[in-house]
Amino acid sequence: MFFESFVTSFRRMALAAFALCAAISLQASSHREAPLIANDPLADNTDVYAFRSPDNPNTITIIACYIPTELPHGGPNFHTFGENIRYEVHVDNNAAIAGDEVTYRFTFTRVNEDPTTFFRIRLGQENWKTSYRCERSTDGGQSWTVIVSNGVVPPPNIGARSIESGVGLGAGSYEELMTGAIATASTGEMVFCGPVDDPFYVDLGGVFDLGNLPRQNGAPRDGIGQNNCHAIALQIPISTLLKTGAPATPASILDPEYVIGVWASASRRATRTLNATGGGYTDSGDWVQVSRLGMPLTNEAVIPIGYKDYWNSITPYDEITDVVLDPFFYNPELGLYMDDDLFGGAVPAFSSLRIQRKSLGAFDFGNGKDGLFPLKGNPALAGTALDDAVFGTLLLPGPGKPRSVDLWPIFHTGVPNVRPYQLATGKNGNPLAAGKPFIHNFLPNGGDMLRLNMATPVTPRNDPNFSPEGIVAAAVLGLTQAPYNTNANLEFIPNMDGFPNGRRLEDDVTRIELQAVSGVALAAIGLWYDDFVPGQSASPVTADLVGVLSYQTGVNANDKPFQASFPYLAAPWRGTETN
Repeated sequence: MFFESFVTSFRRMALAAFALCAAISLQASSHREAPLIANDPLADNTDVYAFRSPDNPNTITIIACYIPTELPHGGPNFHTFGENIRYEVHVDNNAAIAGDEVTYRFTFTRVNEDPTTFFRIRLGQENWKTSYRCERSTDGGQSWTVIVSNGVVPPPNIGARSIESGVGLGAGSYEELMTGAIATASTGEMVFCGPVDDPFYVDLGGVFDLGNLPRQNGAPRDGIGQNNCHAIALQIPISTLLKTGAPATPASILDPEYVIGVWASASRRATRTLNATGGGYTDSGDWVQVSRLGMPLTNEAVIPIGYKDYWNSITPYDEITDVVLDPFFYNPELGLYMDDDLFGGAVPAFSSLRIQRKSLGAFDFGNGKDGLFPLKGNPALAGTALDDAVFGTLLLPGPGKPRSVDLWPIFHTGVPNVRPYQLATGKNGNPLAAGKPFIHNFLPNGGDMLRLNMATPVTPRNDPNFSPEGIVAAAVLGLTQAPYNTNANLEFIPNMDGFPNGRRLEDDVTRIELQAVSGVALAAIGLWYDDFVPGQSASPVTADLVGVLSYQTGVNANDKPFQASFPYLAAPWRGTETN
């Protein structure tokens, strides 16, 4: 059955690839993560963000970015959103129903106001001037309502003569164009669509040089620095995103009724026919999903190249039952390079990232090992998330799948506030005991999504404890710093609202995910690193744990500061100011 489904999907994607043969190819970028979508940049998802708005906490901000590595000076055909593409932002809020509850669909139209010039902007007129229509569905896609009918997309930030001068648009500033493009939907959402500084940051040159991150020779470089992308940003009232029947006020800061899953996609028509005369083309046929994104770096660094196009073609709801992709999370390739018994010595940049091979003297989380599966059927698991009577075999599916208890749920279901997924604080050395709660974003009816608990308070960006390490930083505070580590009660710990509980713009997801592969989530709940010896070591804060927590990639922040208000993204780089 799977083989037939795979062949059908592959043929469908191959048809789409043929249809897109005229698409423009970009230079190498971390965002061009799959062979087919690399040739279709206008439909290429680059990142998704979902966070409680810091200056408007009754709302959730969702940002979906597209079109990787736009050069600010990349004229004359500067990038913009594509026509004949459906850009969609999907929200799931009910684990009892398979599929999206709320979806926002964007379609774009481009016109030439002055086709007599080769310039993008001249004398107050704009070519490839782009507008959009936003539709919303709240019934699983059965019906759609237009909520923004003629939204404005700002032009590329070409230069001062094009934007501010009298021979260009005569605008006060590019920031004014961005502010003026923010629309209020008929249903209350704030909407922005346009070019922005790409908010992702990573040393592409290092990471793809066989894991040379941080670089062992030479200075790191932000491979996305001084590059732009196009973003769809929504600021949505929490009440709009709540599942039916959820209380208007959360019962706690980890209320399970307030969990949502967020992902984005792009779809094209199945067939493109090139016109024999006059140029142009005609798109027809069914809509085919060609790109999707939820969690960062999934298709980039977890899924192997032979499955990347297939991954892009399915939805998270297909993925949750797809057993073919699961092994890449149970035994991640990156884990091979964090294990001295395998290929750890071949990647010296990861030398401080080491996986637990004998945690608490007993549990081996190395690739191909059994992790916590030896406890299967043990009475000690009763009432925990690993108990078959609680979540079935979801988290302990079988032997030889060591990361089914941490990496797989982080990417596929979210993490429940159920034993053992609580901080080691208060556990008195027993990782299966109740500890201090610090996350609940469990929504187990889809695969790869960003999962966010909308009840979790915002960490102010000026809080001295604010950290781009997200949940890892919250765990460190909850384990080591008073007053958080003096009790096992549920209380807000700064950065509980960070990745992977949603994703803030500032979150250093590359670092966090590498630490997660190295077992930092296991350590947080009391499955300490191998150099902690129960009954002998004075503290679980051992050299191995310190090494993982102090790991740096070499690029630790975006190249531009983010704005304090919606859409929060920085203005796009100007074509005349980049190196």
